[in-house]
Amino acid sequence: MEHAIADPVGTGQNVLITGAGGQLGAALQERFPDADGRARDVFDVTASSLDYTPELVFHAAAWTDVDGAEEHPAQAELVNVQGTRNVVSLGAPVVYFSTDYVFDGAKPDAYVETDETAPLSVYGRTKLEGEREVRAGWVVRSSWLFGWTGRNFVRTMLALGKQQDEVRVVDDQRGCPTFVGHLAAAMPELVDLSYGTYHVAADGDCTWAEFAEAIFAEAGLSCRVVPISSSELGRRAQRPANSVLRSAHPDTPRLPDWQEGLRECLQRLDSLTID
Repeated sequence: MEHAIADPVGTGQNVLITGAGGQLGAALQERFPDADGRARDVFDVTASSLDYTPELVFHAAAWTDVDGAEEHPAQAELVNVQGTRNVVSLGAPVVYFSTDYVFDGAKPDAYVETDETAPLSVYGRTKLEGEREVRAGWVVRSSWLFGWTGRNFVRTMLALGKQQDEVRVVDDQRGCPTFVGHLAAAMPELVDLSYGTYHVAADGDCTWAEFAEAIFAEAGLSCRVVPISSSELGRRAQRPANSVLRSAHPDTPRLPDWQEGLRECLQRLDSLTID
């Protein structure tokens, strides 16, 4: 299906990026340098309005503090649901970035777009409700995002690995760690598809503990990973045991393996350190 916004997506003109201050927003801004990238302090999706009508919106602004959402459900709903409603009201097609946490993790194999949703947390519930606000556009579910900016698992492990001899990491949750650079790069191909819901996550899968081990190995850190259970960690929000995503749509962009994404991310972080 061809869309009227195909040319603006190529150039970035008349494209709005919400949440441009976050790790995904930064990757989208890099992929679309001419787009109007707005961080929260410039465009708060819960309150602000625009003085123009974009032709396409990449809606990356979100409440992403999974445990914090349990303590502040109203605020999470304000950002993830009402904020999305406000973005949709701009009248442009929307690419809404959602999450693997809309599933309960009980399925033994990978989740596809037609599987029943059953979020375990406030975060997952509000992101699912945000999906339902999208009338014209694409819902893009991804998994375990990480990048060279913002707060994410890779940057946290690197910091801990330089300070400690060992770290305790959950080994009973499995997902697809997805590099934001790869996800952003897939967007021109994605928006050439028909409106709908798509799973766009890294190829391959691992547990958090396996991910941590790979981070330390690639970074040359000697920190040891001690696998623990989710109950031992004792987080406020429940996470799905399995949140591996795959797409049932044959034309969905396929991302590189998560290990390739990790290597690219570490190279970016190294270049930032050198600069």
